[in-house]
Amino acid sequence: MSVLERVNVALSTDAASELKLSVIIPVYNERDTIEEILARVQAVDVDKEIIVVDDGSKDGTRQILSGEASDEITVVFHDRNRGKSAAIRTGLAHATGDVIVIQDADLEYDPEDFLAMLRPIQEGRAQVVYGRRRLAKENPRSAWRFYLGARFLTFLTNLLYRANISDEATCYKMFRADVLKSIRLTSNRFEFCPEVTAKVRKRGIRIHEVPISYYPRKVHEGKKIGWRDGLDAIWTLIKYRFVS
Repeated sequence: MSVLERVNVALSTDAASELKLSVIIPVYNERDTIEEILARVQAVDVDKEIIVVDDGSKDGTRQILSGEASDEITVVFHDRNRGKSAAIRTGLAHATGDVIVIQDADLEYDPEDFLAMLRPIQEGRAQVVYGRRRLAKENPRSAWRFYLGARFLTFLTNLLYRANISDEATCYKMFRADVLKSIRLTSNRFEFCPEVTAKVRKRGIRIHEVPISYYPRKVHEGKKIGWRDGLDAIWTLIKYRFVS
């Protein structure tokens, strides 16, 4: 067990319950959902800050976000579209919480699941927690190509990194801030998930999973990830297995 893990185990429940959560929301062309997702995140009963990074939206999202900044919500604008991973890295630079979670700007995920994900970290049992979509049997499946692609990425992750996880591609990834900020992230587009998973596992950090709700949307509803992003994810997993 590492020094950091021993420190985590030593944390009392009372002290850990005071952890502040930083919610990073990368946004690109989400005018139809951005206000609702912000309201849902704000409604979660936890000490938190919300960091929204608009990644060069062109559909009116930026205008909506211009009126959303508050004591709890920080809004950052990219001057052009740089990619989801680049937006997350920008958000990390503004995060001041003890724990960090990634939240997509659509309505596929339920922020109330933050509470269940936080619990293993609060109790000192985990440094990294992923939301596992497949565990909730009542959740609908996404389109077959997305479902099978996610299954393959999980299989490859377990093969290359002995991760023993069930859902590598989940958006809901939660980290102790000191762990995530100590990892050098370089990707720009959708490769954040495989890159951070690879680098967490190469450090020997166990990824804890909890079941979450999931309401997949279709491409015509705004889903942006495509087959080329799947190939990038595969390459990212392979690359970091053999590159330090």
